[in-house]
Amino acid sequence: MNAKQRVWQVSPEKRSSLAFLSLLCFALADVRDGLGPFFGVWLQSRGWTPDAIGFAMTLGGLAGMLCTTPLGALADHTPHKRALLGLGTTLMALSCGMVFLWTGAWAVSLSIILQGAAAAAFMPALTGITLGLVGQDGLATRLGTNAAWNHCGNAFTAALGGMIGYFYGIPGVFFVLALMAVLAVFSLIRINPAQINYAAARGLDAPDSRGHREEPMGAKRLFADKALLAVALTLFFFHLGNAALLPLLGQSAVAQFNVNPAVYTAGTVILAQVTMIVCALWGARTARKHGYGPLFLTALAVLPLRGCIAGLWESPWNIIPVQVLDGVGAGLMGVATPGLTARILQGSGRINMGLGLVLTIQGVGAALSNAYGGLFAHHVSYGSAFFALAAAPCLGLVIFVATARFSPVLARAIRCAEPWAEASSNPL
Repeated sequence: MNAKQRVWQVSPEKRSSLAFLSLLCFALADVRDGLGPFFGVWLQSRGWTPDAIGFAMTLGGLAGMLCTTPLGALADHTPHKRALLGLGTTLMALSCGMVFLWTGAWAVSLSIILQGAAAAAFMPALTGITLGLVGQDGLATRLGTNAAWNHCGNAFTAALGGMIGYFYGIPGVFFVLALMAVLAVFSLIRINPAQINYAAARGLDAPDSRGHREEPMGAKRLFADKALLAVALTLFFFHLGNAALLPLLGQSAVAQFNVNPAVYTAGTVILAQVTMIVCALWGARTARKHGYGPLFLTALAVLPLRGCIAGLWESPWNIIPVQVLDGVGAGLMGVATPGLTARILQGSGRINMGLGLVLTIQGVGAALSNAYGGLFAHHVSYGSAFFALAAAPCLGLVIFVATARFSPVLARAIRCAEPWAEASSNPL
């Protein structure tokens, strides 16, 4: 059986599991980010200042940073990847509910720390399940499909949350999240564990003709992998500039233009998510034909432009170009980050731990972004905060291009096109 047949001619049982994987990605879109931009707007309505909100959100990012690599190692090791993801989903829903009962500093801090810890399990466990179902052969296409369903879920729940928020306030958004958490757990249950290849799920190559398989790479070697660390450092600067931009955009519009916070925030999310759907599908096709390099370079290039537009154009209508560009950057990175990590670590048996390491360093940038942007917004202006955020990814772009030039491993990984590139996409 050739590679194209191996990827695209799947059994009816596996096709059913892939359909529920799509539904899982749809549901997790709302759960994974917790209350997302609604969180900052809710705290603002309860009297929190931008810098205090930024520091609180930084705590959640730091909690995620501490948990992501260990949970990635656990996702490699355990065959109970569905249970790991289900536990994280439940914990996320419960911790989000806390902020509507108590808005004191300690309660909010505990809530967001739990959210960060729960979210840390999502990407490694989901990538492991995906890789176990489709293998390296179908990963690029499946990552695009996962991302498209995820962004559909984000757009749908943002619209639903916006409508409920309009009539019942932002606390109503929580009930949408709880509903999606139940749907996610249901989808996990319906994915057949017998269809998951647990060796492939952690990135181990198939046994040779004598039945011998390489042992997983040692953790010390993983932490010294220069190509992996270059990708992680690039993503650090990308998320240092990206994570705080949407929350600050919402806070700026509420403070300066007196817009409805629930409706405006939902609008920002929907516009970006629709763009991300298109970019995720295009990114998967591009990765199959040309590798992950074009995706990274494009995503890094649009973020500075996005920050400059937000800083120069003080209007509630700046949402349109800012969020379209957010959709381009985030849509491409959503495909490229797990895909490039899997390429670099193929055969190591440490793909999910490696992804956890990348997400940890990325998470440091995202956590610092809220404090970094919040300080500028509180002590200078919202415009200066957007310019400061725009500067960060420029350094990431320099690091990525320079490393790819001198690292053969990274150069091969970003240029690797698939031999099945012309195969039609799996509709699931």
